[in-house]
Amino acid sequence: MRGPIFVAIDTPDIAKAKDIAVQVRNHVGGIKLGLEFFSAHGQTGIREMAALGLPIFLDLKLHDIPNTVAKAVQALAGLKPAILTVHAAGGRAMMEDAKAAAPLGTKVVAVTVLTSLDGDDLAAIGVGSDPHAQVERLTRLAREAGVDGVVCSGNEVAAAKRIWPQGFFVVPGVRPADGEIGDQKRVMTPRKALDQGASILVIGRPITTAADPDAAARAIGATL
Repeated sequence: MRGPIFVAIDTPDIAKAKDIAVQVRNHVGGIKLGLEFFSAHGQTGIREMAALGLPIFLDLKLHDIPNTVAKAVQALAGLKPAILTVHAAGGRAMMEDAKAAAPLGTKVVAVTVLTSLDGDDLAAIGVGSDPHAQVERLTRLAREAGVDGVVCSGNEVAAAKRIWPQGFFVVPGVRPADGEIGDQKRVMTPRKALDQGASILVIGRPITTAADPDAAARAIGATL
């Protein structure tokens, strides 16, 4: 990886996405493209973004029966994303099949608990554990399944790394000390997240909505 910051560019406006990527490409490690962008532009759009020369983190959070997820990963293989997400809650067999179907060089990482959820949200969907315990449980499952790592908030990444010292840890919900947290509930500063064990940091709005995205990316990078 070229650097720890991956910029989340989740917009249906491909011209805007390209403009942001071009502005920040000298000061970030890659770009994260998620459901909003993929739903609007599909594989063609991903290829257009990849042509800008930055590694692509394809954040589709695949979650279905094992065969369906494996076929979906195979269908995406031509894009050769640097990172691809599945949901750890899909189970061990699903994660095993996703990793087996992924192209060489693609890190398959499993989403543990979304950073928009807290303990009350988990209880509402019938998960008795608090976010920390649930992340630990799903990290162990992901390690056993043979994927490359997990996605978790900065609040849980140190515990996840203790469980899986060689794992690859993606930390979203990262905000500068003076940043707005938006719809995230479990956030952390970039420096602290790295200190806690993050491999890469996913940062969106603090960079993409800034008047000067490149200056914002450089300012965040200077704190690392």
